[in-house]
Amino acid sequence: MAAESIIRIPPYHYIHVLDQNSNVTRVEMGPKTYIRQDNERVVFAPVKMVMVPPRHYCIILNPVVRGADKAVQFDTVGQVRLRHADLEIRLSQDPFPLYPGEELQQGVTPLQIVAANTALYLRALLDFEDDQYGKHVAGDEWLFEGPGTYIPRKEIEVVETIQATIIRPNQAIKLQARKEFVDREGNKRVTGEEWLVKRVGAYLPEVFEEVVDTVDAVVLTEKKALHLRATKTFKDSQGVVRKTGEEWLVTMADTEAHIPDVYEEVLGVVDITTLNSCQYCVVCDPVDSNGKPQLGQKKVIQGETSLFLQPGEWLENGIQDTYILSEDEGLLLRALRALGDENEDGEEVTRKPGDRWLIQGPLEYVPPAEVEVLERRHAIPLAENEGIYVRDIKTGKVRAVIGHTYMLTQDEELWKKELPPYVETLLGLGRDPSVDRSRDASEGGNGTPRDQTQVVTYRVPHNAAVQVYDYKERKSRVVFGPELVLLGPDEQFTVLSLSGGRPKRPHTRRAICLLLGPDFCTDIVTIETADHARLQLQLAYNWHFELPAAAEASRLFSVPDFVGDTCKTLASRIRGAVAAVTFDDFHKNSNRLISAAVFGFDAEGKLGNSLRFAPNGLIISSIDIQSVEPVDQRTRDALQRSVQLAIEITTNSQEAAARHEAERLEQEARGRLERQKILDQAEAERARKELLELEALSTAVESTGAAKAEAQSRAEAARIEGEGAVLQAKLKAEALAIETASELQRLAKAREQELGFSKAQGDLDVARAEALAAVEVKKFEAVIQALGATTIRDIAVAGPEMQAKLLQGLGIQSTLITDGSSPINLFTAAGGLLGILPKPSTT
Repeated sequence: MAAESIIRIPPYHYIHVLDQNSNVTRVEMGPKTYIRQDNERVVFAPVKMVMVPPRHYCIILNPVVRGADKAVQFDTVGQVRLRHADLEIRLSQDPFPLYPGEELQQGVTPLQIVAANTALYLRALLDFEDDQYGKHVAGDEWLFEGPGTYIPRKEIEVVETIQATIIRPNQAIKLQARKEFVDREGNKRVTGEEWLVKRVGAYLPEVFEEVVDTVDAVVLTEKKALHLRATKTFKDSQGVVRKTGEEWLVTMADTEAHIPDVYEEVLGVVDITTLNSCQYCVVCDPVDSNGKPQLGQKKVIQGETSLFLQPGEWLENGIQDTYILSEDEGLLLRALRALGDENEDGEEVTRKPGDRWLIQGPLEYVPPAEVEVLERRHAIPLAENEGIYVRDIKTGKVRAVIGHTYMLTQDEELWKKELPPYVETLLGLGRDPSVDRSRDASEGGNGTPRDQTQVVTYRVPHNAAVQVYDYKERKSRVVFGPELVLLGPDEQFTVLSLSGGRPKRPHTRRAICLLLGPDFCTDIVTIETADHARLQLQLAYNWHFELPAAAEASRLFSVPDFVGDTCKTLASRIRGAVAAVTFDDFHKNSNRLISAAVFGFDAEGKLGNSLRFAPNGLIISSIDIQSVEPVDQRTRDALQRSVQLAIEITTNSQEAAARHEAERLEQEARGRLERQKILDQAEAERARKELLELEALSTAVESTGAAKAEAQSRAEAARIEGEGAVLQAKLKAEALAIETASELQRLAKAREQELGFSKAQGDLDVARAEALAAVEVKKFEAVIQALGATTIRDIAVAGPEMQAKLLQGLGIQSTLITDGSSPINLFTAAGGLLGILPKPSTT
């Protein structure tokens, strides 16, 4: 473009031309054909002028200087004068070019429309004064509220667009002052001050107002109240002056919906406390009618009622049920402060602090604030064999109540009887002493825990005894089964610590019950013979107790571990007797030696049959040797070799006898076999003879029977062939008859179907013709009815009448029209015209 000499500038376009001699750039505007000089250069191709339509604007940077007549001013060299670093906002006007140095900082932009409930937050950048905004200095802030169109100025900056806040019913907005000013209602606000606007609708905050939050109202019901606290001394919406830190409740009686003020802190929502007719509550630190808390006091409120707990009030133990006592129930009470009361007889009594008393049902009772309910007591039903331990808290005396229903008095309490741990374990397991006597106490867990306030009971089984010792009376008693033992407060069981296991180990088992037998115990005893052979014996002793008189029953328990003592005594006797004999003698006479050592001999030298222990009356009735095993390895090996040798000798003898018997049986079998062979050969010869006879007979029969069989087979074949041909012909005839009958049946069915089809088609044609005829009849009737009789008559006579009128109009009396192809009888034509018809011929 810079090299072209002729430049055509369209309308509303312009170019910048640089004069290279003076270095001045000027503007050339179209429509125009510009011829470039040699000393000129076109800076850019034709550019469209800036067009600002209505309700639009643009911003020009470094605008030109214009005079009073709006003309562009130039300096002395012809260059346009500019306002450098300045801005100019141009509104709707004719298209204009940009002079050299001007820049379009912001393109054509629609004017900002400020809607209703909207405002522009404006700030003055420069001092200015006009008719619309008045006088402003730099830094001033104000709002341009809608609805309206904002026309920008270079001295004003749009900070932001502010939307109105919609305040709905039961809602408010919290505002804060950013600067001292006077609000819309004429109230003077200081910096940082907060307040609420509760007017329903759209609220547009002022320029120095800041919306902090939207506060929703708390809807109050009959069952909810609002707990508030004042953060500053102020006057609330009810006109009450609230001091800093004061707490109060707002209920539905005050307002249905409460919007917390800026100086009100919501601590929570308090639910209503509802009491029915069988409930009560104790309010601690109650608030009086003036709203002052009575610290340290209590107030009892009984239903039916509903209340809100005031700030500072709290319920002791929550909502409690009224004590409804039946005939077998009572309440143990204690006075916290002195009070007047009535006893069971209705007399006035004075209760001192710490007094205890018991009230019994049936009644309903609500304890006053001065009374503490210690315990709710029930009458304890006791069967004949059940009881409880009762302790008098004043005297400390403990007694057992057995066999009747009992309620503790105000000076009594249940006493827990402590038993040794092993006794607790034995009672908790609940085992049968007879059946489970061989089981250890540690097997089966800890059992069921015992109620220590109930009287300790123990069922003594049959043929057993239990000793109970009273530590207070220092006496013991023995109970024989079957019987139920009830322990008194000062009584304890005598526990037997018995040996167990094999060999016996002391204190292995504990038992409350002593079984009187008969029973047995097993023990392992190690003995040594005179020739120093050590053997281990497993022995079983049968024992039972001799029942003493009632006065001497306690001697049964004089030996705590009768099993261990008995086994030790018997083992000592056996070891002493075996030590005097050799191993061979003991091996041959072990039973007699051990029985003699245990039972001894009587005066007559006979072997005794029992052994009696005098201290406790235990009797050993028999002894059984279950096993004998050597302890020494050398003895065990010798014994094993002797046993093996004996077994080998026995085995050899048995093998020899078996071999002799086998040989004898073999000889017998061989003889029977030879005899059987001879018999079999004779039988074979007889069979061979019979076979030869049968072969000769079969040869004869074969020769005669071959011809006969051939003739019979030929005759039979001919007969079968003839019968087959007859049957085949018969079957062909039947098949032909069946085919003919089926073909006839098919043709009959086909003809029947064709006739049916023709008849149906004819019926359809007749029905169609009848339907078409009916349609034509209806159509003709409809046409006739539509035309009418008069119209039809007029149509019928219209042609002749028109012809007659035509002839009358032409003045023709008569006429004859023919086409020339039909002959006309002129002899009779005149008569016809006159209306005289010729007479018919008689022939």
